[in-house]
Amino acid sequence: MDMQRITTNLFGAWFQIGRQFPKEALDAIAASVAAGEKTHRGELRVAVESRLPFAAVTDGVTARDRAAELFAHLRVWDTEDNCGVLLYVLLAEHRIEIVADRGIARKVSAAEWEAITAHMRDEFAKGHFREAVLTGVNEAGALLARHFPADGTPRTNELPDQPLLL
Repeated sequence: MDMQRITTNLFGAWFQIGRQFPKEALDAIAASVAAGEKTHRGELRVAVESRLPFAAVTDGVTARDRAAELFAHLRVWDTEDNCGVLLYVLLAEHRIEIVADRGIARKVSAAEWEAITAHMRDEFAKGHFREAVLTGVNEAGALLARHFPADGTPRTNELPDQPLLL
């Protein structure tokens, strides 16, 4: 059992999610997701979780495991072109995970996603929560526009643009 992870998730100051992501920040993030989706064929979903439940930590659930679970639960995989991307942030552990559907994973390398998470970590380290997520959304959107550019055909918004706070 990892006592550091338990302590971090139970008592860390990172779980004050409403203060770090007020309505104005959430609206700005949603607007950025919507604007990006006009430039590419991908579907981006943002989920920010304050901390993992005690049972998840003691069971050894990692941030990556949780991101994969949410990817399935939020049906990010269930887009017409297999083009869903989940940008997941676990505040308590300072972890950022990006999970891409198979249509995107075939063309975008892990190193490209890691570069985005590194830029986000830099902003989080400065205490810039809104800017960190906007950086991720904008850079992921640019990456998707490069690999999956919009083709001019009308499309349905298959996933909510509003970030999910957990």
